[in-house]
Amino acid sequence: MKPWIVAVLVEIGLAAVCLAGTVASWGNARRATEFVGSGEQFEFEAVRYVPPMLALSTGLAILAGLLLIDAVARTLSARERRVASHTAPPML
Repeated sequence: MKPWIVAVLVEIGLAAVCLAGTVASWGNARRATEFVGSGEQFEFEAVRYVPPMLALSTGLAILAGLLLIDAVARTLSARERRVASHTAPPML
């Protein structure tokens, strides 16, 4: 197997893992606390977000995007090299 194909497959796999981590960390960033009403106080739910988990989610999403961009660039450059190798050299 050609090395650029292995690199593209590894990058796509890492991007998938990063996206799974993004979803997991974004879901764990939300903390909900329920407060029970008593007397004239109403019952309500407070939501708090954990900033480090949001930062981790954002960083993983950026990393996944960069890996996918690099995989596409490798694929296109390999295609251009293959097309260039099949063209006839210029006549002198």
